[in-house]
Amino acid sequence: MDTIRNDLGRLILRLTLGGLLLLHGIHKILNGVDPVRAVLANYHLPDFIVYGVYFGEVAAPVLIILGIFARIGALLIIVDVIVAIVLARLAEVFKVSAQTGAYALEAESFFLFCAVAVALLGAGRYSLAGPDERWN
Repeated sequence: MDTIRNDLGRLILRLTLGGLLLLHGIHKILNGVDPVRAVLANYHLPDFIVYGVYFGEVAAPVLIILGIFARIGALLIIVDVIVAIVLARLAEVFKVSAQTGAYALEAESFFLFCAVAVALLGAGRYSLAGPDERWN
């Protein structure tokens, strides 16, 4: 019974993380990555790096949702979120909203730590690759 609950918890974690982050990726597919490109330009980084967002916000969430190479997908998300924080939100790392009391990087923290959990726990039994696949 514990194994079933653990695997169900992993599935819920994967679907939540993957589903919510994939919405960000779909938005970038539909509307382009020009805002990300502008941030990269501020740091004089090469333009091709902008396409990494598709790995972190489209490919990785799909891998996690399906449970195929879920740990690799989680690692891609971890890198994506850390890069986003460093390039776009670093000044807000220690800020809390005066109006709501919410942490300024609430969404980024959610994505980051859920991805860490998936990387540590793996996808579990309810995945296309199954629980025994090395990177799952």
